[in-house]
Amino acid sequence: MKKIVRTAALVFLVGSVGYYLWYGLGDRGRTNYGIDALSWVGPQMIWPIVAVSVVVVCFAVTGDSVLAAFTGRNSAAFRHGAVGIGTVRSVRQTGMTLNDQPEVRIDLGVEGADGRIFESHARMIVPLTELALLRPGVVLPVRYLPDRTDKVEIDRSGDMSTAQDALNRSMIRQGITTPGKLDIAARGIPAQAVVQSLSVPGEIRNGNSKVELGLAVTRPDGTTFTTRIEKFLPPRSVGHVQVGRVVTVHYLAANEQEVVIALPANV
Repeated sequence: MKKIVRTAALVFLVGSVGYYLWYGLGDRGRTNYGIDALSWVGPQMIWPIVAVSVVVVCFAVTGDSVLAAFTGRNSAAFRHGAVGIGTVRSVRQTGMTLNDQPEVRIDLGVEGADGRIFESHARMIVPLTELALLRPGVVLPVRYLPDRTDKVEIDRSGDMSTAQDALNRSMIRQGITTPGKLDIAARGIPAQAVVQSLSVPGEIRNGNSKVELGLAVTRPDGTTFTTRIEKFLPPRSVGHVQVGRVVTVHYLAANEQEVVIALPANV
């Protein structure tokens, strides 16, 4: 659709300019008005001016970020692309706005579905109220084309399971979690736990600090049990597991010592 609209606009521009040249070079203004200059200056100028305006508008409104803002969907080229995990490096406004909402360029470090890491960027229209949420370190699901990694799009499909699968694969490759823990998170019993102790041994893995937590877990029936777990967390998340904090956990009834703590990716 984008190509059709842009092609039609360019054809209109070429036709309008061609008509203007045909009119001027043929001295048709002199024939009609008796003044040579009117071959170039007159109503025939309207069509090239209109055509230039149409081309500018068509190219602006068919930009990928603008179309995504209007439709809430990824562009056709990226709609069925591979899903990867992008980490925001930097954000800056491009200067274009749509209904007073700025377009931003987001520079990303992307980990593809196959584990390959590459630098890329995305553009999108962002409401002013959400602009502050785009900060370095934020993790976002992206759509990319394996044969063209210089540009990606933030995933707009709303398919949370696909995005979660991509994030899970990334964490397994980094050694932050294991398939067994992910299985507990998927089918374990959800519960609330209070952090009773916190220690930091000092081990770091891919920029994530290892923490050891002592937890008092409340079962759905109101009884409690205690356990200790180890987890690798990004520095920004350590504040969410301080002593006294209430956290969400999952565990298996057959083995209550295997507890998995659940934290949002961008806390």
